[in-house]
Amino acid sequence: AKRLPRAIVVGVKKGGTRAVLEFIRAHPEVRALGTEPHFFDRNYDRGLEWYRSLMPRTLDSQITVEKTPSYFVTKEAPRRIFNMSRDTKLIVVVRNPVTRAISDYTQTLSKKPDIPTFEGLSFRNRSLGLVDTSWNAIRIGMYAVHLESWLQYFPLSQIHFVSGEKLITDPAGEMGKVQDFLGIKRVITDKHFYFNKTKGFPCLKKSESSGLPRCLGKSKGRTHVQIDPEVIEQLRDFYRPYNIKFYETVGQDFRWE
Repeated sequence: AKRLPRAIVVGVKKGGTRAVLEFIRAHPEVRALGTEPHFFDRNYDRGLEWYRSLMPRTLDSQITVEKTPSYFVTKEAPRRIFNMSRDTKLIVVVRNPVTRAISDYTQTLSKKPDIPTFEGLSFRNRSLGLVDTSWNAIRIGMYAVHLESWLQYFPLSQIHFVSGEKLITDPAGEMGKVQDFLGIKRVITDKHFYFNKTKGFPCLKKSESSGLPRCLGKSKGRTHVQIDPEVIEQLRDFYRPYNIKFYETVGQDFRWE
């Protein structure tokens, strides 16, 4: 039957959400929607039945998962997901906000080569160190701010935070914790991964659909735009208080400092 998701990867963009989805769907007890439905941000007026119709068929023993990274920064998403089911498990993949912003910009640049420079978009006034928080690439990384909206509806015990950095250096360890959080057996282990040196990413040795190795698409592992180290320093200073508040709230130090 097609069922509403019991778990949703709600964020964050350029954090490693696609990797988490691809890795978790290698688990026999997980069925995941491959595309991003954007139901709780863009398509909410289409109704829950439309949303359910997109889901893969599952057995009673299987968990349905979807991912749409923009949910994390969408004001209405927490309330809407709560109204669907207050038991929904939420997965948030986070990564150093400065690196995340550069990755976000790199992706946009590949589609729109004539956009302003990263520095130009990051600051309202660079000499005064005034960061432009209205630019989405900067805003998304203010994790502590966005998390507040979620905590109005969901307890921390229902939100699992994945380190985007550890997802690359220790995919089996991070995915082990995801499996524990979902309440399923640790089936995905070290033996599922190999490191692809050209991409600088771990890949699955075999995917659910075929016995072939599965690496993330061409767009993953792009070389980032070179940014002036001083700009990076200014952004680190900007994010520091948000990062510290985030660590304190979730009880986990991601060591981005």
